[in-house]
Amino acid sequence: MYFKRSILYLFYFTFIVLDVTMTDAFSTNSELVLQRVLDVTAEKDVHCGNLDEHYQIKATCHFINDHQFKKVALQFPDEVLVDSIAIAAEIEKGTKAKLFILGDTSYGSCCVDEVAAEHVGADCIVHYGRACLSPSRRLPLMYVFERKPVVLETCVSSFRELYPNRQSHVILLYDVNYDHINDDLLALLSSEYPNISASTLHVDGELCYSHGETHGQHNVSSSQCQNGDQVVQQFGRQFVLKSGQTIEDYSVFFIGHEGATMTNFMMTWNRCSFCSFDPVTMTGRTESISINKALMKRYYAIERAKDASVVGILVGTLGVANYLTIIEQLKETIHRAGKKSYMFAMGKLNVAKLANFLEIDIYVLIACPENSLLDSSEFYKPVVTPFEMEVACNKKREWSGEYVTDFRDLLPGGSKHVALANPDDLEDGDETDVSLITGALRMTRFSSREPVSSSHDSSLVLRNQALTVANANTAATFLAGRSWQGLEQKLGETPVVKALEGRKGIAIAYEEEPTIDRDH
Repeated sequence: MYFKRSILYLFYFTFIVLDVTMTDAFSTNSELVLQRVLDVTAEKDVHCGNLDEHYQIKATCHFINDHQFKKVALQFPDEVLVDSIAIAAEIEKGTKAKLFILGDTSYGSCCVDEVAAEHVGADCIVHYGRACLSPSRRLPLMYVFERKPVVLETCVSSFRELYPNRQSHVILLYDVNYDHINDDLLALLSSEYPNISASTLHVDGELCYSHGETHGQHNVSSSQCQNGDQVVQQFGRQFVLKSGQTIEDYSVFFIGHEGATMTNFMMTWNRCSFCSFDPVTMTGRTESISINKALMKRYYAIERAKDASVVGILVGTLGVANYLTIIEQLKETIHRAGKKSYMFAMGKLNVAKLANFLEIDIYVLIACPENSLLDSSEFYKPVVTPFEMEVACNKKREWSGEYVTDFRDLLPGGSKHVALANPDDLEDGDETDVSLITGALRMTRFSSREPVSSSHDSSLVLRNQALTVANANTAATFLAGRSWQGLEQKLGETPVVKALEGRKGIAIAYEEEPTIDRDH
């Protein structure tokens, strides 16, 4: 058994002169680093006495033995790492496979880290804990969800209080960790509420498993789906709408705590009313979040994207299927709108990382649906979703109030795909409108040409009979004016000198430097 911490980071070395009053994102007192106390919520050996029931040890062993996997990667979120050694030891007893524990995921822990698994040559991945259920394509995958307890009687009582009308049309949704209560809960409610639609977990692909069974086999049965009924598949869930009904005719009852999963559902189906039951606090409530306010906040980000000239494409996943396709589509869409784009891969995002690139006006994050809705209020530049960038750059896509968090829906063949205008039907020209942020006239140039190769991006000259206009690459011009431009080799220009002993201590206060009284 091996323990591997897979960390994919992009490091940027910069020398920055900082005032001591600047934000902690850039400068921290050296004494605070030594005195800092980390708040760890997990308790030691939380489920050690009941590992098989909580983490499906026997089902995992059957999955590995049935497919004769030799190298298996076990991916844990931070809150489950406390049990990882005990889980791996139990699996080793029941299999002959070599196990690798992936302790620090490259991106969000809800996504499958196929890149880290490939680094150790794994034949499959066993993913533990909360999952966004985004489809993966490279390796066979088994999901093991923590079987968190739910007091069914309390949950049913809350449901009855929230829906006193027994004819209410309600969709039952839940966090993946409460999948095991689905059948029991439906049995208690279906006799009283005939219009309930219960969801089941469903992940696209033949290589996805849950407790040893293929997700692709969990299709809606013929008894559940009658003539004219509509099957809806979204975010790894599958449920049936009765004939003549739409999603807007239903209310949604969500079982789980408030978080990214529920927010994702509420933003996508923003015309539905939502109620929730938290199994930890054992309380139910009508969700009172102002969807209109949240949508207008996202629309503000779209206006910022329209004002932007230079766009940074942030690669926030290497495991979700079709992420390369959406990158190419975004690059083409941004180019057609007359904007420049640059691509970044830097793992988990923070304020300091993105602050290194002041020439970027706005970022677009490519990630799973649950990680796409990033609150960028603390960042120096906004971070938008692929859908928001398309609304800003695609002339044929209009803002209608609907919201798309899954970028796969934007691709050709997706339910929300809107094709770009045919280049043959377009004429190069400028389109002027008014910025809702600055109030100034905003000129957007839509181009019908194919993307210009990178070797010619720095200077593009357009000529006509009256004038000659040179459009300089904004980011390249900004970079050329910097005193520091990154790591430069300068082969043959640097003299060879004997190695000398370097400084000692931490960068904020080397030992030979005089002590600075920060109070004066």
